[in-house]
Amino acid sequence: MHRLSRRSLLAATTTAAAISTGTPATAAPDAAPAGKTTPRRFRTGFDRLAATDYALLEGSRAGIVTNPTGITEDARHIVDVMHADDHVNLVAVFGPEHGFRGTAQAGGSEGRYDDPATGLPVYDTYLKSGQPLADVFTASGVDTVVFDIQDAGARFYTYIWTLYDCMDAARIAGKRFVVLDRPNPVTGRGAYGPVLHKEFATFVGREPISQAHGMTVAELARLFNGEFLAEPVPLETVLMSGWRRSDFYDASGLPWVPPSPNMPTPDTALVYAGTCLFEGTNLSEGRGTTRPFELLGAEGIDRRWAAEANRLGLPGVHFREAYFAPTFSKFQGRTVGGVQLHVHDRAAYDPVRTGIALLVTAKQVWSGFAWRPDNWIDKLTGSTLVRTMIDAGATADEVVAGWHDELAAFRRVRKEYLLYR
Repeated sequence: MHRLSRRSLLAATTTAAAISTGTPATAAPDAAPAGKTTPRRFRTGFDRLAATDYALLEGSRAGIVTNPTGITEDARHIVDVMHADDHVNLVAVFGPEHGFRGTAQAGGSEGRYDDPATGLPVYDTYLKSGQPLADVFTASGVDTVVFDIQDAGARFYTYIWTLYDCMDAARIAGKRFVVLDRPNPVTGRGAYGPVLHKEFATFVGREPISQAHGMTVAELARLFNGEFLAEPVPLETVLMSGWRRSDFYDASGLPWVPPSPNMPTPDTALVYAGTCLFEGTNLSEGRGTTRPFELLGAEGIDRRWAAEANRLGLPGVHFREAYFAPTFSKFQGRTVGGVQLHVHDRAAYDPVRTGIALLVTAKQVWSGFAWRPDNWIDKLTGSTLVRTMIDAGATADEVVAGWHDELAAFRRVRKEYLLYR
């Protein structure tokens, strides 16, 4: 990572955006009168922008990068709301993986089309970056690119790299960039897991951040601008109000809209940063079931895996012997054995340590265990460390200790870009 040479610029742009919507970047939630308790009033970045009649976008031809998670508190889509409001000139929509309206499965998108509900042109950003994506922004005729997508809190969840690619493309195309903030659904308390090594950069990890980053998308945008982009994009952020770093998603009061087909509930997001690692193995990660990433298994696995995992006494989680038949993906239509994770204390639960422990114990109890032949696990974890240490017989605690120094270094950098208490 290069040093924080742009902090003063970033502080200025972020503070300006926060003031324009009424609350300083580090303001505490509204206080209740002495002796009384009042529920915090949570508002997303979009809600706060709309409350100003879109003052930050005045005079702009705006295009928005969003998907089905871009909703108001009463579950209306923000594109529909903006299109119907004369205070904002929304001229284009940009869809990420799974598409703007969310019709595509993993690894798919919706392509270029006109949205039937609004008539707005929808452009496809999936797997586009650099000059080709800049050309999309130029062809759309926008001068401001707005981003509003619900993240899941894990490095390999691709929407944060859509954010990164769109910021870089907006920089190339000479566009202004505005991020409307939403909660990290699994809190912003801390960063966990290995840090990506740059030689393993892919669309599931462009830059060296930790596996569970503990940041909001606005904070990540500031980090990307200050640490990783070749030159900073003109960036403004509209922050949430009423959100604290210790809040899980349900504290927001927002409806949960699956950000992707295999992220059906906030419980999925809670475990995802660890159990998505099973995509890099020959075990099912639960795709094709009603509890993806909470159910894991393969043919030939029995009760011994749950017993071994429970023996570790991992904080906040129990493992139940489970059997299931995925309707698609690995082991489609075949009954497999494995475990279901039951998180009983989400504040104590560490998803990355749990995921590593499950990899270690699966290899111990099942002779059929294998990594995906393309070593996808290295792309997910960000280096060869996890795979090679597990193959060498390391314990889960030894693997976790292996990334201690790089995680500590990332945490120091991360701290400079946090916007909430």
